[in-house]
Amino acid sequence: MLYALSTCGWCAKTKELLEELGVEFDYQYVDLLEGKEQDDAMDAMEKYNPKGSFPTLVIDGKRCIIGFREDEIREALS
Repeated sequence: MLYALSTCGWCAKTKELLEELGVEFDYQYVDLLEGKEQDDAMDAMEKYNPKGSFPTLVIDGKRCIIGFREDEIREALS
């Protein structure tokens, strides 16, 4: 699961990398959600990333990679 902002360049790069790797993933543009949906998305993300920064990539509900860390993402998904 990728938690991202629609205006974030690093979020876009992370999404592009996941697509390039051919990995199935879900994503949410948290800034485009409203009200309870946005609150719920932030609560879910903050379980893995208490600082609430973007992008936040959660892999299989176990591993969390914060920010665009290409090498770390490639290694985690290889």
